[in-house]
Amino acid sequence: MKVDIAKGDPKSLKGLELNARYMRHEQYQQLVTNLREDETLTSTPFIWHDTETGTRHILSGNHRVKAAVEAGIEEIFWLETSDPLTESKRLAIQISHNSIVGEDDLSILKTLYEKIDDLDLRQYAGIDDATLELLADLDSPSLGEANLTFQTLAIVFLPDDLKEAQDVLRDALGLAASSDAVWVAALRQYDQTMAALDLASKSADVTNVATAFGLILESFKDHAHELVDGWFDRDTGEPKHHGMAPLLTLFHTDAMPTKAAAVVEKALQQAVARGEVPAEHRYKALELWAHQYLDTPA
Repeated sequence: MKVDIAKGDPKSLKGLELNARYMRHEQYQQLVTNLREDETLTSTPFIWHDTETGTRHILSGNHRVKAAVEAGIEEIFWLETSDPLTESKRLAIQISHNSIVGEDDLSILKTLYEKIDDLDLRQYAGIDDATLELLADLDSPSLGEANLTFQTLAIVFLPDDLKEAQDVLRDALGLAASSDAVWVAALRQYDQTMAALDLASKSADVTNVATAFGLILESFKDHAHELVDGWFDRDTGEPKHHGMAPLLTLFHTDAMPTKAAAVVEKALQQAVARGEVPAEHRYKALELWAHQYLDTPA
């Protein structure tokens, strides 16, 4: 294989469409930081120049090239071959060079490896016996963590604050959370959360993040009834789904005066005793009341 040294804009190089090698988020960010400091690549990508189309394809060094672009490096060196290469040969080179850095997403690695139709090229790819056994046992596709762009926001609650937060989320959204819960949300919601914290802090002139988050929860709780549109179609008067509707969206509150609650409790006990309402579904008393109310002429 004839190989030359070339240089140019990393943006001109075409990245891999399917890459079994991934880097964890922290590894990739460290690579970008290092490149900004070095202002150059210190290890060389390998490129295949498709002379028919003029496209230069990255066979190895995909993350390094991408990181160089993100680091603002406008010119890099690379090793390049213009030899005619079959798809199997290119895949074999890609897999063999992937041992440089990172970790393999086995699902994608299996897909690439099975595309190589030449036994000698499969041997060239350098997959060890242990990895081959893992590929043979792989049934379902995996999701490489570092193929995702993400940001972590950690919120630590004190006992009383945790209970209040859990109550709001349970009553308004139907979410149940343990003390060690981890929730995954869309990346854009990270920016929305930070913007909401900033707005709450400035509005109340507070600098404590916990206090600001508490204000957000209180404000949400005050407007949680607006979530009724999530399950109720105002035009048809019919439910939009067959799940559960939070009572907070119906009554605009999750609490009532104890005097009124005592009356409701006695009525519920009687309804259960008469067999009109099942003990495990006491909310059906509300449905009975609603039907009676709707059937009564105005």
